[in-house]
Amino acid sequence: MSVSVEKLEKSMVKLTIEVSAEEFDKAINKVYNRQKNRMNVPGFRRGKTPRKVLERMYGATIFYEDAANDVINSTYPDSAKESGEDIVSNPEIEVVQIEAGKPFIYTAEVAVKPPVSLGKYKGVEVERQDTAVSEEEVDAEIRKEQEKNATKSEVTDRPAQNGDEVVLDYEGFMDGVPFEGGSATDYPLLLGSGSFIPGFEDQLVGVQPGDVLDVNVTFPENYHSKDLAGKPAVFKCTVKKITEKILPELDDAFADEVSEFDTLAEYREDVRKNLKERKESSARSIHENQAVQKVVEDAHVEIPEAMLRTQQEQIFGELEQQIVSQGMKVEDYFKYAQTTRERMIENMKDEAERRILYRLVMEQVAKEENIVATDEDFEAELQKMAESYRMDIETIRKYFGDRKESMLEELAVQKAISFVTDHAVEVEKKEAPAEEKAESEETEA
Repeated sequence: MSVSVEKLEKSMVKLTIEVSAEEFDKAINKVYNRQKNRMNVPGFRRGKTPRKVLERMYGATIFYEDAANDVINSTYPDSAKESGEDIVSNPEIEVVQIEAGKPFIYTAEVAVKPPVSLGKYKGVEVERQDTAVSEEEVDAEIRKEQEKNATKSEVTDRPAQNGDEVVLDYEGFMDGVPFEGGSATDYPLLLGSGSFIPGFEDQLVGVQPGDVLDVNVTFPENYHSKDLAGKPAVFKCTVKKITEKILPELDDAFADEVSEFDTLAEYREDVRKNLKERKESSARSIHENQAVQKVVEDAHVEIPEAMLRTQQEQIFGELEQQIVSQGMKVEDYFKYAQTTRERMIENMKDEAERRILYRLVMEQVAKEENIVATDEDFEAELQKMAESYRMDIETIRKYFGDRKESMLEELAVQKAISFVTDHAVEVEKKEAPAEEKAESEETEA
């Protein structure tokens, strides 16, 4: 086997791969041996018809297509390595020569990593994030824990109010006729939650157990059911029970119940510490995203179409795995989403481009700064994975040992991202222009 490389435009190359006539004939013979049992020829027992007889009957090229596929599949990976090119796409194969007694020749057009021209990657500006923790935030976090540990008590001595849970039967009518999906029995509704049609819960404030009332509402214009959207309806309701939420007292006993601490003061301090760590982690993540985004935006890369298409197909492959893991057939998913494989792959173009740009630019940063991942980094990553999967490290090494090179590349990219983030400069957040602030306030209102 021999490989020659021809450089093309836009980071594409053409590999010409030549396989000896002897090797191709061996491939034909393998195909013949696979298929001969399926061919019934008068005068011969099934599976005993000589290859030359079959070739005379059906044509000399009867086994060529399958043999060519076998040869390409078995020789392309080694040919790609032998070429020395950094190939980043699936090959576009074309058979050049396929003839008895002659070498089998085919070409593979592939994309290679394009050159990356970096702009500024040290000292890019990121917005300073507020990581201070206020007393109000600590109170809110403790309030969540209070809510988790709340108990319910039936209300008998007062009308229902916001925050109470009302258990009711209801049936909805439109123009005096019940509509589908508009009724329920023993339905628990938290007043003030906003989970029902606007105005519904408000009309239940003040009711008492045993009350029977009509609740008049109008469905929102954007309601999911077009038959109901924008139309008035009446719900005939029967109130069966009202319960209120009883929050536990905020004292040392509460702290002892919900945490490892004996006093409320210690518990508050731990809540503050955890909030601080979360804010700092979030700030780091935001800084990282902002820094990398600016470095990518300031770099210049021309992504070959073949590389982009291959990345799109990889992303689609990830989605396919998710669909199958959820017990759904991919074809059924297409029907449900009213789309096709090609349309979905096309819709993944922006994400594919983003992934490629981030990877290529960070690889170039690593190259410029001589950033590499070491064997120690690899071992540390295996240890993290072992702890995450709760497996012993030797088992993890067995699974991922043959992926060491790709994992080292990924670790080097992560180091480059950390380098860019660590060398970024914090600046105060810029105030939005007055016009934008006014529009934002109008939208919120």
